[in-house]
Amino acid sequence: MVSRRNFLGTLIGSVGLYGRLPGNQLVATTQSPESSSPSQAGQTSRIDRAALVRRHNPRILRLDPLSPLSLGNGEFAFTADITGLQTLPKVYENDMPLCTMSQWGWHTQPAPLGLDTQTFRLTQYDTHGRQVAYHTDSEGQTELFNWLRENPHRLHLGEIGLCPTKDDQKEIEVADLSDVNQELDLWRGLLTSRFKLRGESVTVRTAVHPQFDLLAVSIESRLLDKGWLAVRFAFPYGSSSMQAADWKQSSRHHTKELNSAPNTIGLRRTLDGDEYFVSIIFAPGAECVATVEHSFVLRATKQTTGAASAGRLDFVAAFSPHSIKGRLPNVKETFAASADHWHRFWTEGGAVEIADSKDLRANELERRVVLSQYLTAIQCAGSIPPQETGLTVNSWYGKFHLEMHWWHGAHFALWNRLPLFEKSLGWYESILPVARQLAQSQGYAGARWPKMVGPEGRDSPSPIGPLLIWQQPHPIFYAELCYQTHPNRRTLERYRSIVFESAAFMASYAFFDQKTGRYVLGPPLIPAQENHPPRETWNPSFELAYWSYGLETAQQWRVRLGMKRDLEWDRVMRKLSLLPVRDGVYLAHENCPQTYTERNYDHPSILGALGFLTGDGVDRDTMRRTLHKTMKEWQWDQTWGWDYPLTAMTAARLNETQLAVDALLMTTEKNRYLANGHNYQRANLPCYLPGNGGLLYAVAMMAVGWRDAPGKHAPGFPQDGKWTVRWENLNTSLMRTI
Repeated sequence: MVSRRNFLGTLIGSVGLYGRLPGNQLVATTQSPESSSPSQAGQTSRIDRAALVRRHNPRILRLDPLSPLSLGNGEFAFTADITGLQTLPKVYENDMPLCTMSQWGWHTQPAPLGLDTQTFRLTQYDTHGRQVAYHTDSEGQTELFNWLRENPHRLHLGEIGLCPTKDDQKEIEVADLSDVNQELDLWRGLLTSRFKLRGESVTVRTAVHPQFDLLAVSIESRLLDKGWLAVRFAFPYGSSSMQAADWKQSSRHHTKELNSAPNTIGLRRTLDGDEYFVSIIFAPGAECVATVEHSFVLRATKQTTGAASAGRLDFVAAFSPHSIKGRLPNVKETFAASADHWHRFWTEGGAVEIADSKDLRANELERRVVLSQYLTAIQCAGSIPPQETGLTVNSWYGKFHLEMHWWHGAHFALWNRLPLFEKSLGWYESILPVARQLAQSQGYAGARWPKMVGPEGRDSPSPIGPLLIWQQPHPIFYAELCYQTHPNRRTLERYRSIVFESAAFMASYAFFDQKTGRYVLGPPLIPAQENHPPRETWNPSFELAYWSYGLETAQQWRVRLGMKRDLEWDRVMRKLSLLPVRDGVYLAHENCPQTYTERNYDHPSILGALGFLTGDGVDRDTMRRTLHKTMKEWQWDQTWGWDYPLTAMTAARLNETQLAVDALLMTTEKNRYLANGHNYQRANLPCYLPGNGGLLYAVAMMAVGWRDAPGKHAPGFPQDGKWTVRWENLNTSLMRTI
């Protein structure tokens, strides 16, 4: 298990999910006169934020296995079915599994007997006359290749669902439920689920505490009085699957009851070399008893006092990587803390309102924006970078992809919620020795950031991942977001190591070609558009632009710190290859066989040089032609969720505002947003948070502007009278630099 904090450490207090930065200094959201002034926001009255948020409360009236609803705090999340708990897991398991997940909850399965995990054979790639080794080949070592990819994997911590009181009673099935009416109150972080179970009314209220990894539940029903309805807690073995649970390996893990206080049961869970703890606390008038192995049932007793005997059952379930000691918040306290926290979240950060627009798509865009704020707050605002499916289900074994961290979290800075992003940035410092070692092993300076990793920072073998490079400048971009928001010495000192180590690798990675008198990137490499062969790919357009941005920004950090510019970095920038062009449009990379007739699918990352980035060194007419050709000829059914906001940002910067909106709302399977707000991709990737985060970044830009944006209100939206855009408290000072 990976620990993030002492479970009963100092309460965050009024800061809530925004957290504390190192040194226990509270950091508030940035507010400037222009960002908080209604006139600067292009409006004459304040946005009714409660109305804005609540009109998009997810409401479920019938079973939808793709749209369970999640509660969380950035470090811990619980995903519930239509009963407000995890009563029907089998119904959801192949669509959107019902999981309980945390940032610290990981499991490593023992390696197969006789498998030496330290002997992975690397593949040599010719790199301008020298051999550089990458862990890309599984041939002859498939078992080891797969074990390294799948471990550690994120763990489903435990299933909590309604059940009959006795084992001989019929299990609850979908057919037993009727009159379903479930609503997630985003303003309070409270999930209320009403339904009839075999003709009797049941109400379940569920919330997650903003500071603790703790679920609070209140159940009301006459079925409790009748001795028929109970709650089951069940615990699985770990799995690298999307479900993050293996229910068939009961002998491979252990659930030990610890000494329990009145109305409390404590559990110690052990899975191979990993462990965690669970504490279940319930109101008087109930009991929690062990049933089958790894399973416990909480049920009302026949006592005449206590909440449970009056048709109500209250309990909290806390999870921790450490032994749980001290008093935990009860249900009432958790509901109150959740309401207070989410009220502050929605009122202190930025807001964008567009529902009054005449364009018929406006309400759907606003819905996506509101739900994306909620989902990224509970899934992407933790102490380590998030996996692409956050804390909902496992994707790529629960590991996170560092090239995606930008899409998950950069938007927090634009929406005046930078501390939510900064919580994960310290992780880069923690793996700096591993990143330095990776760079050194390949003959480079500085630190090379891995691609697909777990919390320990070890890059996973893959035919693609180890050859990607566009995650390398990301930490420089993140640090600059922090500095532009908090331009002080403390910010510079905090992030200088990751900025300079990132840039040192970038400068050493670029190769000076004596024949052409320029620096080149690759081969080998795989660009952000991952369908190009590494030995035949060099000078990808987006990566060239990002290299230039990263090195120049790192130089600015040196100057701010009173240091001289690095001469080698300047030399690389001055002689870095120009973005490749053919037939009047930019190429994905210099050695492309054709412009768009081949490989016009996957990420249209070529657009990122002016969109994701500010476009220094980009010819706008060439990029405009590239944008139009991409919109017309790209295979949009073979893309990813963040490709749409990327395209929208490029269009906005080119003043192609109608195209920007069209890109955000393009009707394709990969740009589909479910009832719960998740960006669906495919059957084994039912949610994709880079799409949500990218949407928020693009909309903030389009509403406020960007460096050199036209001096008009909402410059990224069409000025045709069909769009009414109102915004508050977005980070306007930052918008002038991005």
